[in-house]
Amino acid sequence: MSTIDETALGDYLVAFRQELHRFPELSNQEFETTARLRQQLEHHQIRILDLPLKTGLVAEVGPQQGPLIVLRSDIDALPIEEQSDVSFRSERPGVMHACGHDFHSSAALGAAILLKKQEATLPGRVRILFQAAEETGQGAPDVIATGALQDAKAIFGIHNDPSLPPGVIGSKAGPLTAAVDRFDITITGTGSHAAKPHEGNDPIIVAGQIIAATQTLISRNAPSADNAVVSITQVHSGSTWNVIPDSAWLEGTVRSFSQTTRERLEQRFREIVQGIGAAFGVVVKFNWHAGPPSVVNDAYWADFALQQASASGFEARVVEASPIGEDFAFYQQQLPGAFMMIGTGEPYALHHPAFRINDQVLLPTSRYLANLAVAALLSQEQLP
Repeated sequence: MSTIDETALGDYLVAFRQELHRFPELSNQEFETTARLRQQLEHHQIRILDLPLKTGLVAEVGPQQGPLIVLRSDIDALPIEEQSDVSFRSERPGVMHACGHDFHSSAALGAAILLKKQEATLPGRVRILFQAAEETGQGAPDVIATGALQDAKAIFGIHNDPSLPPGVIGSKAGPLTAAVDRFDITITGTGSHAAKPHEGNDPIIVAGQIIAATQTLISRNAPSADNAVVSITQVHSGSTWNVIPDSAWLEGTVRSFSQTTRERLEQRFREIVQGIGAAFGVVVKFNWHAGPPSVVNDAYWADFALQQASASGFEARVVEASPIGEDFAFYQQQLPGAFMMIGTGEPYALHHPAFRINDQVLLPTSRYLANLAVAALLSQEQLP
């Protein structure tokens, strides 16, 4: 096993993170990323579980028995052309680590190495997930299907947050991120000459009615205490200036924090769209694509994670819920846990083509994850 000291470990993790950044891979295509992680874990004699995963992997540190705590990281990149000026910018055209998953997986690797150093004294097992396909919202269910969470007592996950200063870890009990749902609507009417609209049935008019009506979904269907968002992000119809087309297509997203509100919005959305279609005599096809639910932090573990942030030298901060999506929520449907936001203090938001990470936060995050896992194990050992 490597005897790398913490100063050298910091440099090692930064170099590894920047290597991952240079060679990003999209969801379910992270073959090289998985191989790089496997190589490093094996180098440090960290055992890797034999699980039926296409990409990604699960490592474990500690004795073969005792309580089990899970740490989760993600490894996939986004279909974005990088515009940052870093020396290690992406060498894959049109693919970029614009959400910091290279940071998350490197921090988890560092935590695994730190835990390995104290393996002989660990009061239980720590399982580290290097999860694929978070950006599609389907990576977590794939891991769950392998049984990787079986017998686990709690799970913790992290995400970098450029809006928080370095040295801050934020979280909260209850909803932290939003449920993410996508919809698309196809309107089929009857085309005509633009000068003779009475001879057709204009789908653009119907699309406009739907767009206007959906803006009442939140104000008239969601309680004022429940934050929710409906955004129509694509509208396509027609091909020239003097022809009324025969179809129109819309796409967008709904974000919500309450399961009751989520279900209500879908129901009312369907009713509004179908009602408008019937009123105008067109055929409307409405598709609802359910994504990850809201990340809902267990109150005990959220407070525990913030306490450990303070103990690890971070400023612990209770933050507001964010409308971003996270498939970590699927894990919380299986067992209690908490998700934390790691402050990186950079100027560009997540998914921005100029996004970058503050590497000075990397080693402290690894320390925090290792300390959190050990403290969680000790808390289980002290239970009656």
